[in-house]
Amino acid sequence: MRTARLSPGGPGRAGRPPAATGVDPVVLVAHGSRDPRAAVATRALAEAVAAARPGSVVLPSWLDHTEPTPVEVLRGLAAAGHPRAVLVPLLLTAAYHRRVDVPAAVAEAGAAGPPMAVRVTDVLGPVGEVVDATLLAGLRQRLAEAGADRFDALVLAAAGTRDARARASVGRVAAVLGASYGVPCRVAYASAAAPTTGTAVARLRAAGAGRVAVSAYFLAPGLFHDAVTAAAREAGAVAVSAPLTDTADLVRLVLTRITPAALPTG
Repeated sequence: MRTARLSPGGPGRAGRPPAATGVDPVVLVAHGSRDPRAAVATRALAEAVAAARPGSVVLPSWLDHTEPTPVEVLRGLAAAGHPRAVLVPLLLTAAYHRRVDVPAAVAEAGAAGPPMAVRVTDVLGPVGEVVDATLLAGLRQRLAEAGADRFDALVLAAAGTRDARARASVGRVAAVLGASYGVPCRVAYASAAAPTTGTAVARLRAAGAGRVAVSAYFLAPGLFHDAVTAAAREAGAVAVSAPLTDTADLVRLVLTRITPAALPTG
């Protein structure tokens, strides 16, 4: 994870945060990408969450490639007089970034400057064995928008991870998504794990599926989603959905993560 270059307590590149109010500010933390479309999607999500919580401060940040970092944003909020903040990892699995990078950013932000209590929420993917209904609804909405109104098999295409527990959580989403349509759903990955999307589509077709659709398990567009789309089309998929970005269901999912720790303090 990139180390923020920031004077203690300063707002960094996040600008000057609003002064403390009666509602805890929210910091959204995305992985970050060299593709500028990803940052645009994260900013749009932050705006949508802020619109759904009138009077609240919702700020985006990134672990890599894009600024500001969560360290910069948290230090800026502390310097502006906020005693608490809620940090939401915009991640679909609780892998390395959630277990290591996010806690390290919170610790670094708190190492200097005014003290501030930071609550880090669960990721947006499954928590334990539970797949949020709002996450499922968002995936289904994107499939419908992609024109996937008739198919007999699905592939859930994720970014990929070497973490076995994280892969298991993707598998739970695939099982629930497939069951919601009454069709088999297989997992595929853009990196770090097998099979690839093209391989997963090809295997389903070889097993007798006539129409295979691909559900993109991504929060934002970027090179991985582009690669998944190209591979799926080449393998004969009938539709590939868009990333979740700032769908109403994703906004609701973020709000469910925020709510327990972001109630008015007055």
